[in-house]
Amino acid sequence: MPTASVLHYATECFEGLKAYRGYDGKLRLFRPDCNARRLLMSSARIALPTFDTAEVEKLIKELVAVDGAKFLPKSDAGKFLYLRPTMIGTQAELGVQTPKEAMLFIIATYMPELSETPGGMKLLASQNDTVRAWPGGFGFAKVGANYGPSLMAQQEARRLGYNQVLWLLGDEAQVTEAGASNFFTLMRSKEGKLQLITAPLGDKVILDGVTRRSVIQLVKERLSDSKDLEAVEVVERQYTMSEIVAASEEGRLIECFACGTAFFVAPVSKIHFRGVDIDIPMAQGEIGDYTNVIKNWLVDIMYGRADHEWGVVVEEKEI
Repeated sequence: MPTASVLHYATECFEGLKAYRGYDGKLRLFRPDCNARRLLMSSARIALPTFDTAEVEKLIKELVAVDGAKFLPKSDAGKFLYLRPTMIGTQAELGVQTPKEAMLFIIATYMPELSETPGGMKLLASQNDTVRAWPGGFGFAKVGANYGPSLMAQQEARRLGYNQVLWLLGDEAQVTEAGASNFFTLMRSKEGKLQLITAPLGDKVILDGVTRRSVIQLVKERLSDSKDLEAVEVVERQYTMSEIVAASEEGRLIECFACGTAFFVAPVSKIHFRGVDIDIPMAQGEIGDYTNVIKNWLVDIMYGRADHEWGVVVEEKEI
């Protein structure tokens, strides 16, 4: 319908998650309850109908139970299927108002493996006159209106040879997100403490990513007092590019990575900021030690190598 609310007033929100064919032959979802809750939050932000998150989670599981084997046969161990639950305002009327009709649907499709970027991701820092999200806005919600306006900057970054935009905020160049992914920096404080730093959720500028949330929880559980790697403190706070520049110049910058459903956990090798390339260390050549450990923890849960409550097994149905 050409006059549908979604086409004129961006009344659209969505989620992104994956179904995984485990190495044990089972189909799994990764924390689908988190996606269902975030879809509810996003729908409420743009005045779409609210719903019972448990029912949406059941819909996702039923889709995978019925159609999962068609797209991910047991011979495809280690493969995944991308799922996109979406809600759109469908009321046919011109005029800025809350839509009284909406449609919820789920798309299932294949997606390339984006985390395997040869040489690591290269990021182009955004300019002062380009902002993706701002305090009090809707950067925290997974709504379509967050993404369309960012495409021009992304296109320019790729034209210049970079993979994504590192989105900065304000004159002080606060670090927020990398493309549509959350962003982490591992560096030592001036006092020598090893810290994994990421932007906070409190000012509602960044997305509460499911992968971000999982990284934070795992690092707190497994690296706060590690025997294999130096212990890491997780810090959620506002931080700036000047801090990254200083850490790089002083030898305190250890690793950076982006994370999300699409790019999963992707090491970053370079940031271009105000005419200067900042090289990000990658201890293993193509990835850093900590990024690699975190990525493998998540892979093991998603594909059933590790038994964990986040890896939700879906019982397949024969139709």
